[in-house]
Order: sequence, then C-alpha cells, then structure tokens
Amino acid sequence: MSVPCLLSTAARSFTLPGVSGVLLRRFRVLCPCSITRKMSSRRQMDHLERTASNYRQDGVYPAQVCGIMDESETVKRLRLAVHPDFTFRAGQWVDFFIPGMEKVGGFSVCSSPGLLQKEGVIELAVKYTQHPPAHWIHTKCTMDSHVAMRVGGNFFFDPLPSDPSVDLLLVAGGVGINPLYSILLHAADLLRQNPANAGRGYHIGSTHLCYSAKNTQELLFKKSIINVCKEFPEKFSCDFHVTAQTADINQELQPYMNRGRLSEGGLRRHVHPNTTLCYLCGPPPMIESVVQTLLSLGLSQERILFEKWW
Repeated sequence: MSVPCLLSTAARSFTLPGVSGVLLRRFRVLCPCSITRKMSSRRQMDHLERTASNYRQDGVYPAQVCGIMDESETVKRLRLAVHPDFTFRAGQWVDFFIPGMEKVGGFSVCSSPGLLQKEGVIELAVKYTQHPPAHWIHTKCTMDSHVAMRVGGNFFFDPLPSDPSVDLLLVAGGVGINPLYSILLHAADLLRQNPANAGRGYHIGSTHLCYSAKNTQELLFKKSIINVCKEFPEKFSCDFHVTAQTADINQELQPYMNRGRLSEGGLRRHVHPNTTLCYLCGPPPMIESVVQTLLSLGLSQERILFEKWW
C-alpha cells in the first residue's frame, strides 16, 4: 500500500520553477505527510486511511482479469480489461475492490497509458502478503475474475506538449518500481510519438532509472527496461542494484548491475539542479536516505517527488 507525498506539503496548488505545474495537472490537494513521519503505531493503517487526503476520481469502474503471470517468485502480474471510460496517468494507483471482501487494495498501475489506449487494458504487479486483497490475488484470483477499480494519486508524470523539458531521475526500491516503470514506459511512448523532438509533442529530456532489490530475481521488468534503454541509448539508461545476491549474475544483466545499495556517487552523475525532476518509490527508510542525498547534491525540494510503500 502506498502513500504519495511531496516534500513541499503546505501548498494548495503546485508550481515548480522551470517545470510547469501542469505536469501535476493542477491537483489542488497534496498529501500532508512528510519524510519525517514516524511509524510507531502498531496498528497499520489500511490503504484507504493512508490515502484519504489524496486525489481520487469519482468513478468506480468494473474490470475483468484477462491475464495472470508470475513476474517473480513473490510477485504476480495481472492484466485487466477495463471500462472504456477508465483513464489514469503514469504513476497513479487504483483502489482495488474485490466482490465480497471488505478490505480495499491499493496497487500502483505498472503499465503505460499507451497500453490502455491501444488495447483497453492495464497491468498491476502485486507482491504476496497476508493482506487480504494481495492474498486473494495470489491464491484465489483466476482468469475472468471480476473486480472494480477507482484511480487515485498525486504522484504521476503527465506533461503537455507545451511544458518545459525535464530530465527524469527514477529511483525505485523493491516493488516500488511499479509506478516508476509506468512513468518510464510513458516517457518512451512520448519519445516514439515525437522522434528526434520533431516539434509534434512534448520535448523529452533524458530518463535514468536506479533500481534496487535483494537479488536479480526480484528485479521486476528488467528485460523490458533494458530493451527500452537499447532502443533509445541516448535518452534512456538504468542502473540495477542488488543487496543480497548469492547466485552468479546473468551475463546479459552484468553491464547494468551493481552490488550493494544506491550510492551518492551513482546518483550524483544524474542530478542536474536546473533540469532534473526526481520520482522515488520504495520503502520509507530508503526514500528518506535518498531524499537527503539528493538535497545534499543540490536538488531542490520542489524537484523531488516520492511515494512510500509499507
């Protein structure tokens, strides 16, 4: 479950020097939490409580499961056919309603808006837990299962053609990759729509992904990420980090792999205070550490957006 946050929390509307507020679609209410939020309570709030102050669409739309696959040993990837009126922006999540279940799930969409436009489907990648919605997906969900979804979240990338160009820095930990993978795919789609920045759409800057997990098995979407980097080598790049790898690393992955946690040096190469816009998603301790590193490297608070996953 997620809590989208902005470091600048007092504002009712969002304006970023050098980056149009339209990138965030002028959402009026921003999440009031901060990076210093403590997690001392033994009772963990559920998704609806955590995101009560977040933007949500009005509509709840039916959906039908049309694909299930194992993304890793602990993560299932669902493909859902959705209602024609269903829309979302890259980085947003859904309230996930399961018939007969009181608890509501909260899962980030991992596919791109482009896939929805082309095929009328979205994808979710859900890690196994005992939380009822996630447990249902792993143990009871089948092809043709019916659910309902409502889109929400202030954490997304949705530039207009007239918006100024930014260089995206995406930093993910574990299943926090989900919304950032959606953003990466959306950025690639925008580049395909406007090759060589030919003036027909948003002017794409560079996109760099830093992605950390325990081992290569838990690095979700890695082949697709590498393929995007190969397709646009001058625009897209990635660094994978593994913190508890014991097996040998596949030769195809070796050029992108680093052992150990994200480092200041690895981030420094991709931080440009005037052009970088950073999106982070992962466990709270990782987010808090990376935010402090980015601030020390000169990136302003207004250029750091994050979403914490518990």
